[in-house]
Amino acid sequence: MQHMDKKAKKRIDVLNQRLKKLRQQLAGHKQQNDDPDELARLESEVAAAEAEIAKLKES
Repeated sequence: MQHMDKKAKKRIDVLNQRLKKLRQQLAGHKQQNDDPDELARLESEVAAAEAEIAKLKES
């Protein structure tokens, strides 16, 4: 892995924390499954955060 600047590393840390929280919400929501729109929103937020992490790691 290439050397990352401090800003990128910090952003990845923040995104990983956010992903952990989102995944917990997603798991809980899948058990209740009362709002399909919320499920779709959580899934898209997870995908967006994962994509941003991948982009940061490539640069």
